[in-house]
Amino acid sequence: MKNEKILNFAIRFGFLILLLGLVLYFSLSASGFASPRSAAFILQSVAITGILALGVTCTLVVDGFDLSIGSVATTSLMLSAYAMVILEMSAFSAVMLCLLMGAVVGLINGLLIVKFKVPDLLATLGMMFLLIGLQRIPTQGNSIATGMKLPDGSVAEGAFSQAFLWLGRHRFDLVVERLVPVPVVIFLVTALAIYVFLELTRHGRLMYAIGSNERAAALVGANVNRYKIAAYMISGVTASIGGILLAARLGRGDIASGNNLLLDSVAAALIGFAVLGAARPNAFGTAVGALFVGILLQGLTMMNAPYYTQDFVKGAVLVIALVFTFYLSAKRGAGGKT
Repeated sequence: MKNEKILNFAIRFGFLILLLGLVLYFSLSASGFASPRSAAFILQSVAITGILALGVTCTLVVDGFDLSIGSVATTSLMLSAYAMVILEMSAFSAVMLCLLMGAVVGLINGLLIVKFKVPDLLATLGMMFLLIGLQRIPTQGNSIATGMKLPDGSVAEGAFSQAFLWLGRHRFDLVVERLVPVPVVIFLVTALAIYVFLELTRHGRLMYAIGSNERAAALVGANVNRYKIAAYMISGVTASIGGILLAARLGRGDIASGNNLLLDSVAAALIGFAVLGAARPNAFGTAVGALFVGILLQGLTMMNAPYYTQDFVKGAVLVIALVFTFYLSAKRGAGGKT
């Protein structure tokens, strides 16, 4: 009985204890890590990947997976830059165009999976490569900035509007310092909205039911195909929001700026399985997973760890967290049967 209590405690709180231990270690080992400014930087660094990870979480809930989120975000970044710098559109029009693009990509992914029976990994992988190529065609693979020379020999005269840049660069006042960037607020609002949707609404519970047992969910009247398509559309829209925020922060359409978005977002979503012993995709766990990745990278950077070790450390932490969670959960389940 005592061993079972210890096991349950380890499953439920083990990852949070690990997170607190990591914060304590970096606070003692890296000068300045525990400062408010460092905390704000961590939150800003995880906001975009966290938003993408929340979209991935929705597809994981219905037993799917979206590999196209990184390319959707980069396409959104390039599209917003193209709309304002080359087409000289307003910030509002550029944002709406990007959100529409994300929804359409998600719709196509969903239709490929539920109507044409293409496996989710293959469908979203194909979309990823399609978007990577598509976003490079208008500028022949060049980044987009005011004054750039276009393929037809003309010069781009448009510019990023201040209203658009506000989304990525403005900071709200906190006590005496401007420490809360707009992307962090958008990340927290998105996380709360998806948490409420998945955990507290009938639609969210049906999506979990579809992920657990698709046939049983269909028998009780759930429109399985519609919910799956909706999950991929949510993923596409959240990825486009991430791309918009990245473009607003950079102030240019940098073709290579989204290279690590896919891996970091997937890592955050999967680490979320270990939070509070959920052993399933969930918005709260994903948000904590994104924070964990940000703390880890910030701490390693402040300790002057070589940049090429960061992916190794992220991968090791992800593997350990998932093995820890599912191994202990399986052990608890086996113990309950004996």
